[in-house]
Amino acid sequence: MNSGLLTPPAARADGALSQPPEASITWTDPVTGRQGFLVIDRLVRGLASGGLRMREGCSYEEVRELAAAMSVKEALHYDPSNRYLPMGGAKGGIDCDPLSSEARGVLSRFLTFVRPYVEQRWATGDDLGTTTELIDEVLGELGVAGCVAPVVRTLDDPAAARKRFADAFAVEVDGIGLAELVGGCGVAEAALTVLDREGTPRSSATAVVQGFGAMGGSTARFLDAAGIRVVAVSDVHGTVANPRGLAVEEMLRNRRAHGAIDRSRLRPADILLDRDDCLALRADVLVPAATSYALHDANQGRVAARYIVEAANLPVTATAEERLRRRGCVVVPDVVANSGTNAWWWWVLYGDVAPDAESSLAKVRGSLRALVTETLQLAEDAVRTPRQAARCIAEARRDVLLHRLGAA
Repeated sequence: MNSGLLTPPAARADGALSQPPEASITWTDPVTGRQGFLVIDRLVRGLASGGLRMREGCSYEEVRELAAAMSVKEALHYDPSNRYLPMGGAKGGIDCDPLSSEARGVLSRFLTFVRPYVEQRWATGDDLGTTTELIDEVLGELGVAGCVAPVVRTLDDPAAARKRFADAFAVEVDGIGLAELVGGCGVAEAALTVLDREGTPRSSATAVVQGFGAMGGSTARFLDAAGIRVVAVSDVHGTVANPRGLAVEEMLRNRRAHGAIDRSRLRPADILLDRDDCLALRADVLVPAATSYALHDANQGRVAARYIVEAANLPVTATAEERLRRRGCVVVPDVVANSGTNAWWWWVLYGDVAPDAESSLAKVRGSLRALVTETLQLAEDAVRTPRQAARCIAEARRDVLLHRLGAA
């Protein structure tokens, strides 16, 4: 097996990479020479959770940091009243363009290579450049019972759990799948919590959303529905802005593949700008929902928003985040703001929510509001960044969980 512990990247200021991962694999595709990576940051109950991404340029360092973030996301949602018991964190990544003709073959060969982990330890799913449906399809061809197989085998009634899961993934709300909506619902609730805490009326609040795919589009939908004026959204081709607010629902109805905005269906007052111009627009909240490392040292100086609520994974580099903090911009970290998707999967599988929109969205909203409030309050009280505060909360909850498991 082509594996081995590699040198982890430099830690963020919160010390998120202070301990080595429990398992680390680097794989080279014998057909294309493409590389794939799997990092198990830690195991809890012998399990770890985290998606599998595919993008050109994906690196070990990226996957390592994402796996560490998953450990924090899992622990943050430990609630003794839930049936769901958090796992450790993991992540997979493949350095390949997901739209290329060779992508599916590379994915199949990578999953074949890491099959023992997918069957026994690593519960995975969609991430940047992949879909749960595609991963499950490939795993089915390999004889693996789906991306959540390691978790299902630990449950008392696996058949009922799989049915809840399938039922939840079949739900649509106004043409968008529930599995897509829960993430944006959580991010929007994180933004609303920030605004409510400081007393900003929703009727006068504004937001910019960078990226209009699954996470960005659903976040924009929930912000718009809550009365927030979404003044700009961007896609790979540029930014669409309107200081009076965009017609979000209409744009979603006309949205093309991969989050592309149909510019032929825009209103006359909508303005076309360059892609990064969305960063410089004045708004209460900026939601980076596109790709990792989209905000970096070279462009962070353009950010005009008071709050950044991270919808994508790792959208702001560590050094850019520190510079933003010094300018007074508060970053609500991805481990908090976009954690609703991960938690919802397990709430459904364990039966903590019904496989319907009403139950699911209500639990996501309540959980994210409580978590953001606790994170920001601890950051203020202990003079920490929200990211550091979130890590402290996660470590405390993990300790309680491990004590419970040890006493069982």
